[in-house]
Amino acid sequence: MLARPVFHTHTALAAGLRELFRQLEQRLLLRSPVDVYLAGGMAVHLYTANRVTADVDAEFGSRVFLPNDLMVEVVLEDGTSQIVYLDTNYNSTFALMHEDYPEDSIPVDLGLDQLRVRVLSPTDLAVSKIACFADNDKEDIAALVRLGLTSADEIERRATRALALAGYVGGQTMLRLNLRDAVALARQAEADLS
Repeated sequence: MLARPVFHTHTALAAGLRELFRQLEQRLLLRSPVDVYLAGGMAVHLYTANRVTADVDAEFGSRVFLPNDLMVEVVLEDGTSQIVYLDTNYNSTFALMHEDYPEDSIPVDLGLDQLRVRVLSPTDLAVSKIACFADNDKEDIAALVRLGLTSADEIERRATRALALAGYVGGQTMLRLNLRDAVALARQAEADLS
């Protein structure tokens, strides 16, 4: 049975995310709520409190103009400075995504007025990391599994379904190899817990 996600919203990085979105709300002069789907390293940080990242990978449920000069400086728990900014080039179509990821995302309360932040579910977050599958993506998948937030079987099932539903644009040979390796990595993370 998978663990119930708990968001770590009291870290310095989470405070930087909150301030970044607060400033974005002010700049956009929003008059109605806008859904924001958080992916990438910042989403992993909210689940694990360990991952450190500078860029915020976010998809917006409405068309918005994302200023490329919006950034927030935070001092992390270890005393180092970190700049947090919106990745204005983030595009979820470059990742393997199941078509139901918006509905399955989990709301996180950051105390904002008009931006309704939702974090990809742990399984969808792991699946979204399969296309690139860089070292940090591998670490993120393993961390989510070690915390009991997803499993090798869940990742494999969701990714396979996303592929069947044409949830990925591009050649699938490398993607299928990455999926095989991601599932093996997740199984190893599960075995390490035993």
